[in-house]
Amino acid sequence: MSFLAIYAEQDASRPQLLTTDGAQIARELEVEGIRFERWTAGCEMSDPTDQTQVLAAYADDVARLKAENGFVTADVIGLTPDHPERAALRGKFLDEHRHAEHEVRFFVRGSGIFYLHLGERVFAVGCEQNDLIAVPAGTPHWFDMGPTPDFTAIRLFTNPEGWVANFTSSDIASRFPRHESLAEHFTQTAAPHSEESA
Repeated sequence: MSFLAIYAEQDASRPQLLTTDGAQIARELEVEGIRFERWTAGCEMSDPTDQTQVLAAYADDVARLKAENGFVTADVIGLTPDHPERAALRGKFLDEHRHAEHEVRFFVRGSGIFYLHLGERVFAVGCEQNDLIAVPAGTPHWFDMGPTPDFTAIRLFTNPEGWVANFTSSDIASRFPRHESLAEHFTQTAAPHSEESA
């Protein structure tokens, strides 16, 4: 399921907000300049891991984002739990970094968590199938695909070179709950839509 957990940057033990309500997730992120929306496929796919089929199924939405934001390329990435380099690939994204361009991801299947370091707070955004997230250029963040990654996602770029990260050298990512902890928490507490702490 999609979820949002908001923490004070100095206290990863107690979230200020927990929610699985899609509209609330979008509102909370919009205030911070983060785009979050849900798409539906424009046609059926026999293989949701095939780049040609995936890009055809979401062609209208991809074209809209390209027109709105000047993206020049779109591709499809994915991992499965049996990938021999899954641990190394997970580790590549786990440290806080920035990009000189927007980072846009649409989850065709599976899930992953974006952690956004916004001011003095950290927003952990659990994305799943049909979720789109757009992280503005320069935003410190990290991404956790989990110990057994299983996802397919569309990526959009303004830079033809693709994914280029500038790491911050901060250890903040190591202090926050990983994918397996957060995913388990929200699976066990799926009933309440929203929960805030004082």
